Amino acid sequence: MKYTKDQIATSIAIVFHAIGLIGILFFKNPFFIATTPVNLLLMFALLFWTQKEKNKFFILFTIVVIIIGFTVEVIGVNTNLLFGHYTYGEVLGPKWQQVPLVIGVNWFIILYCCGISTQTLMQKMITKIAQEKQQAPASIKALSVIIDGATLATIFDWFIEPAAIKLHFWQWEDQHVPGYNYICWLIISIIILAIFHFCTFNKQNKFAIHLLMIECMFFLILRSFL
Repeated sequence: MKYTKDQIATSIAIVFHAIGLIGILFFKNPFFIATTPVNLLLMFALLFWTQKEKNKFFILFTIVVIIIGFTVEVIGVNTNLLFGHYTYGEVLGPKWQQVPLVIGVNWFIILYCCGISTQTLMQKMITKIAQEKQQAPASIKALSVIIDGATLATIFDWFIEPAAIKLHFWQWEDQHVPGYNYICWLIISIIILAIFHFCTFNKQNKFAIHLLMIECMFFLILRSFL
């Protein structure tokens, strides 16, 4: 039996997240938390590997998102103008300007997966509308991918916050996550997903959807039992 890239990547993601989950919850070994940057880089590599037709627009989107993600975090940590008052711990690896170097990759993983997932889930509805109106509803497609995708990314950030704080990924002033954090997440996600929508590259990647589901389950379990 020949396995597809999506199946191989999904299996690898499940195994690594399961090992991390077991290690964190049952063995209480800091080694499993310390390997978070490695896990992020591996998931990034798997997303890149499973991406079909890696043209110049996909490469450009990847680079731009990593740069934007890292830049807004530098601004946020050093000026508190974005997100609120927060600092990064040592768990996410080497830093520059008090921000882990891997954080831009994390932004790419979240926004790429949310963009792919939203576009895939909305595709049937968009196709149905196109058939009824005898034309492609470009505006509906753009809004669904950009707005709904940004909302999904913001909800995902809200979802992971309790576990991330307990794992010392980052810390908030007074241990309180401000609403301003989610406003910034929504606005920045809209900008990035607008770039995602208008960059012409293949946006069919089953592994991206699977990875988003795996990470949601991973953080749901952590937030429930930590």
